[in-house]
Amino acid sequence: HFEKELRIHRTQPDGKKLKVLSLFFIDRVANYYPEDGKIRQWFVEAYEDIASKAQYQDLEPPPVDQVHGGYFAKTNTGEAKDSRGEAKTKADDAAYELIMQAKERLLDRKGPLRFIFSHSALREGWDNPNVVQICTLNETKSEMKKRQEIGRGLRLPVREDGTRSFDPHINRLTVVANENYDDFARKLQTE
Repeated sequence: HFEKELRIHRTQPDGKKLKVLSLFFIDRVANYYPEDGKIRQWFVEAYEDIASKAQYQDLEPPPVDQVHGGYFAKTNTGEAKDSRGEAKTKADDAAYELIMQAKERLLDRKGPLRFIFSHSALREGWDNPNVVQICTLNETKSEMKKRQEIGRGLRLPVREDGTRSFDPHINRLTVVANENYDDFARKLQTE
């Protein structure tokens, strides 16, 4: 993430820069949502370590508590919950509505959020074009679900001037995958 953001920061002229987003698919909301969730803890440690490195100071990395967030369905009491993302429940609708309504704010380079954690953001309409990294921290067995997950990163990025980027050096999706995903991603890329 940091390397791609730095490359865009250094090589793209003002007005042509774009915000880099990374999407993490996680196995259980409980591994991220509470403050002591293990995935959240690991992310915080890794981000603070990388953000402190001299080579990334040109990016002026925002504080860790501002750069990551989760998009999850919620219970009636506001608690995040696991969701299959396929059923049309009120809780699912609220999570996906947030993704849809905050899109402009999410793509604004001044906004600090850069890392999105999701249990399932696969319903039609989830379209945030600047996802250039996907990390699968879940076990996905369904080929259709894998295609949908990769599809979240197969959108042409939008520059800060509102135009789409057709630069092949920017329009490159990086998938950090578990073993199950590795063979699938290779096969999909060949197709």
